[in-house]
Amino acid sequence: MGYKVVKFGGSSLADANQFRKVSNIIKSDDKRRFVVPSAPGKRFSDDIKVTDMLYKCCELAGSGVDFTDDFQMIKDRYNGIISELGIDMSLEDEFNAIVKELKARPSRDFAASRGEYLNGKVLAKFLGFNFVDAADVIIFDTKGTLLLDETVKAVREKVKGLENAVIPGFYGRTTEGYIKTFSRGGSDVTGSIIANAVRAEIYENWTDVSGFLVADPRIVDKPDVISVITYRELRELAYMGASVLHEDAIFPVRSAGIPINIRNTNAPQDDGTMIVSNDYDFSQESMAHTITGIAGKKGFSTINIEKAMMNNETGFGMKVLKVLADNGLSFEHMPSGIDTMSITLNTEKFTPVRDKVLAELRKAVNPDHIEVEDGIAILAVVGRRMKNTRGTVARIFASMAHARINVKLIDQGSSELNVIIGVSEHDLPEAIRRIYDMFINSEK
Repeated sequence: MGYKVVKFGGSSLADANQFRKVSNIIKSDDKRRFVVPSAPGKRFSDDIKVTDMLYKCCELAGSGVDFTDDFQMIKDRYNGIISELGIDMSLEDEFNAIVKELKARPSRDFAASRGEYLNGKVLAKFLGFNFVDAADVIIFDTKGTLLLDETVKAVREKVKGLENAVIPGFYGRTTEGYIKTFSRGGSDVTGSIIANAVRAEIYENWTDVSGFLVADPRIVDKPDVISVITYRELRELAYMGASVLHEDAIFPVRSAGIPINIRNTNAPQDDGTMIVSNDYDFSQESMAHTITGIAGKKGFSTINIEKAMMNNETGFGMKVLKVLADNGLSFEHMPSGIDTMSITLNTEKFTPVRDKVLAELRKAVNPDHIEVEDGIAILAVVGRRMKNTRGTVARIFASMAHARINVKLIDQGSSELNVIIGVSEHDLPEAIRRIYDMFINSEK
């Protein structure tokens, strides 16, 4: 029988009621044998995540300040969940061990990891599952880089013979034996690694949204959920900041050909979003739109360079890029004409070296004219179907023209997977709304 690895985010395990939802989801499918929990998240908007409470205790311990009252709030949170669920267990030994370690060696990684560790203990007891400490199976080198092959081997050895297991997310240990965490949201990565190790048929990532949305719900009112998205499309959209998944979580399952299913703990009846390999059979898709998603982000500047006969000057582009490289800058996009070149950069990184870069560019390529335009936003329209659909780019620009939005940049790769356009930052929300109307609302 194939297994499903199921990861639950912090909002999915914020209180006893959420624990019950999670239990019902797991027990409704016998394939859900391996569970990866996060630490308890916020129960309401002004609440504090357990991880943040642990960070505070660590900071106080590091300053030699008594953190008894702050740690009591963490104890109360877990004891409240245990009490409400009616579980016969005590975490007092674990609490004492955490306090002792924080006083002796206040490590932020150790402190942060304990939220998942404790939640894993509680969830395992509530489900009647085996508990496997992530520190025993998720292995980092001394520099904090995940050792994937060693980790997969360790997981397989540890779960051999186990019918089920709860393995906390977010942390592991270094080869020297110290606790090490992933970056925030790293429980996604743990789930992906476990899915690879147990050769799961699917990796279900349960959160508080019903999948990946076509557009940002803060900009578009009630946008559609993307039913199926490829890893390549997800990468394009995630780069623009549109993601419900830690981007490092993609590789371990992608390399193993395991699909990811983004699901909603509070609406388990929803299908969510399936993230699949590029060779997935899409013939069964119904009512698919031309585009898969739209995402954009602000904070870019464009250097516009003009020089007559630029196209005949050998190494012109190389000289420009060398100036950027010498100043530690990478470019986002670089569309060019016969006598013009535009380089789009991250404004925050560009600003400290702006004058130096412009001076060096003038010296390196002797332009007829050079200027910088700030306040640029980049928008990506992504979709695997665009390649075989005529008039996609024309429709994008028609939607911009109707809204009187000036397009400052256009860039399309040979894969035709995405179209990149640059607009003024103040035009970004309206641009996203207009493209959504053109491709989603009009195709319904």
